[in-house]
Amino acid sequence: MSTEDTTAEEDNVSICANCGKGEEESDKLKACTACKLVKYCSRECQIAHRPQHKKECRKRAAELHDIELFKQPPPEEECPICFLQLPTLHTGWVYMSCCGKEICSGCAHAPLFDNQGNKVDNTKCAFCRTPAPTSEEELIEREWKRAEDGDSQAIYNLGYFYNEGFYGLRQDYTKALELLHRAGNLGSTEAYKFIGFAYLQGRGVEVDKKKANHYNELAAIGGDSEARHNLGTMEGEAGNHDRAMKHYMIAARSGNTVSLKTIKQMYSNGYVTKEDYTKALQSYQTYLGEVKSKQRDEAAAADEENRYY
Repeated sequence: MSTEDTTAEEDNVSICANCGKGEEESDKLKACTACKLVKYCSRECQIAHRPQHKKECRKRAAELHDIELFKQPPPEEECPICFLQLPTLHTGWVYMSCCGKEICSGCAHAPLFDNQGNKVDNTKCAFCRTPAPTSEEELIEREWKRAEDGDSQAIYNLGYFYNEGFYGLRQDYTKALELLHRAGNLGSTEAYKFIGFAYLQGRGVEVDKKKANHYNELAAIGGDSEARHNLGTMEGEAGNHDRAMKHYMIAARSGNTVSLKTIKQMYSNGYVTKEDYTKALQSYQTYLGEVKSKQRDEAAAADEENRYY
């Protein structure tokens, strides 16, 4: 059933599925929130009709869930300086606690110049020119200030810091999860992924694979390629290779190198076709072309050199 067919079907349903009352005989009918296929005039009618509707409802709800789950998410936002798409990998961008901007590594590491063309202090924010924090206390103070303004990335950062006990904060799993849930509700896919990890590993909560899967799905739908890869891994371990491949394909299109390598391995093992692997490779290369720049390559090379010092 196509989306158009479903919409048409919903529009044509103008009677209660249980008692037959029409719109003119009752208050506004409400559709079943799970499947959207039928409508009811009251909660009592919905409960009464549930036994005969349950099987069809669950089937359609699962279909709607998969439609949402396997959508290719929108691309990352653009760097506010070079206007190129931000890389999905964390090493490809930097969060600035002074102004709340996410700046690509190329712009963050590029030389800064004043209006006369003279080089200026490169430790200042490349966007707002605020000097970098000089202490852990100043960094945390900036993060809290951004968090108070509803900045989801700052709230996620604080949750992560509390979880790990970083930057002078006492390790506190309860406080961390509180912040991570708040960040997730504000749109942070990283927060949902981290909550999924907490449920998978039992960090601050009881191990619950069902909840871990739920939060990974929320993160993946929001565009987190690592959470998407995690879902592919779970499906592959369960023997659901077709569903695993769908997840890996979406992750590869979003620049996830591990997913691309996994698809290659699946091809070697006979689980996917050569055409599938070729399509994944082409999608991955398209992503690389969208995020590539000379400045970003130079920044990546500098980081690689600095690892050995």
